[in-house]
Amino acid sequence: MSTGFYNVPAIKNEPVKTYAPGSVERTELQAKIKELRSVETIVKMNIGGKEVETDKKVRIFPPHEIHHTLGYYYQGNKKHVQQAIDAALDAREKWANTSWQHRASVFLKAADLLSGPYRSKINAATMLGQSKNAFQSEIDAACELADFYRFGVQCMTDIYAMQPGSNPGMWNYNEFRPLEGFVFALTPFNFTSIAGNLPVAPAMMGNVCVWKPSKTAVYSAGVIMEVLHEAGLSDGVINLVFVSGPDAADVVLSHPEFAGIHFTGSTAVFKGIWKTIGENIQNYKYYPRIVGETGGKDFIFADNTCDVTALATAVVRGAFEYQGQKCSAASRVYVPESIWDEFWNKTEAQLNEVKMGPPEDFTNFVNAVIDESSFDKLKGYIDRAREDKDAEVIYGGNCDKTTGYYIQPTVVLAHKPDYITMQEELFGPVVTVCKYDDNKLDETLEILDNTSMYALTGAVFSQDRYHIEKITKRLVNSAGNFYINDKPTGAVVGQQPFGGARGSGTNDKAGSVFNMLRWTSIRTIKETFVPARHFMYPNFLPDE
Repeated sequence: MSTGFYNVPAIKNEPVKTYAPGSVERTELQAKIKELRSVETIVKMNIGGKEVETDKKVRIFPPHEIHHTLGYYYQGNKKHVQQAIDAALDAREKWANTSWQHRASVFLKAADLLSGPYRSKINAATMLGQSKNAFQSEIDAACELADFYRFGVQCMTDIYAMQPGSNPGMWNYNEFRPLEGFVFALTPFNFTSIAGNLPVAPAMMGNVCVWKPSKTAVYSAGVIMEVLHEAGLSDGVINLVFVSGPDAADVVLSHPEFAGIHFTGSTAVFKGIWKTIGENIQNYKYYPRIVGETGGKDFIFADNTCDVTALATAVVRGAFEYQGQKCSAASRVYVPESIWDEFWNKTEAQLNEVKMGPPEDFTNFVNAVIDESSFDKLKGYIDRAREDKDAEVIYGGNCDKTTGYYIQPTVVLAHKPDYITMQEELFGPVVTVCKYDDNKLDETLEILDNTSMYALTGAVFSQDRYHIEKITKRLVNSAGNFYINDKPTGAVVGQQPFGGARGSGTNDKAGSVFNMLRWTSIRTIKETFVPARHFMYPNFLPDE
């Protein structure tokens, strides 16, 4: 067998296209949106490389245009989960024994397909199925997913290069094996890139996966599977199923070959999964790897030296891009009283420029929230803030689900720092602001650190370097991704490895070696060239 030490192609972040008026990419994307809207797509499960139908079809529609039908997907059940596990285990040995460079080639090709011929399709599917505007779709579905695949390959080779030293007379080396069994990938609606990365990261390292996407992101998941198939992914390595959460959990988490879970979603669901794994631990052949990124109650903290215009911009972008449906979205803001009037005037002026409507109109900054249950929950919090004495709605708050799940960007002013919307994750276009006494900066930092169970992202705005250092140190455990004079969203693969701790997850940093290491099991080998031929060591010899 021929072999060699292979260098992967130079890896860099996929450039983000602008979609400015008159640009080629804007014209191509508009044409693809029109094409997808004109047909009803049937999305099927993919088990063992075969498309699977059932007797139950579920309608797919845009959250911003609920009366339009994009297509249908086939709803599966426990039987299909078991079939997916069987297919994964059948594929495991052959995939695990595939040379790493051939695994890498599949995902490097997938990245090129995403950034090339599939770019408009993955973006259009995300815009229509998840109500995400063109720019947000571009940075997510096309660029970040391609980055995950390319940097994932680089991380894989970096891991394989992690080798121990050897003393004279011996050779030590590490083998990086895939996990035994199968990995379960449970993915969210809000980032197509996360949905495409969670099953692929383990697969890069030689594992096989069962993938259950969110029911509100099936449309784009079908495109991801199409890309992986065209890239040459072997049958059974990643098996796509559309089933309920309970059906998936009942089968997956009770299976003796369950080797790990790669999860992004709610904290409550992740805790429930962890509990079930603990209860079933005696049934497993191995200790499962548990990797999860969950909720956030992400903060912006400003002091009285900050650039107020930059602060206002960070709040508008950080809180309302993709309708605040980012686990990193700015959700609570602390502003000193001395700059409040200036801050609010500038923030309100920017909010007055924001347009809301369907993403097919490229001028709309805000689109619809993902589904009716999210709409109803958010409306409930807004209505409560209007009635409570401890808060008031100072901007927006209008809600309408006649044609789509539209919630106007909403700003709540909390009159006490532990008001409910300062504590609980809302996951929508609602941000809560709280004024604090300039002389109580330390006290306010203490409140910020202890108000929420989450620790995902956060930001400080200040022009005082002593304050920046002090605040950064004081909030050392309050966020896994911390930003200085920038909004707390927009982490880029290869630049800001993403993840948080406390109630926000296991902080394994998606798209980095820290995450990829979780999907391999190391075997260390020592070879001695001239072995000892007698049990005696020198200290056992008698004195002369």
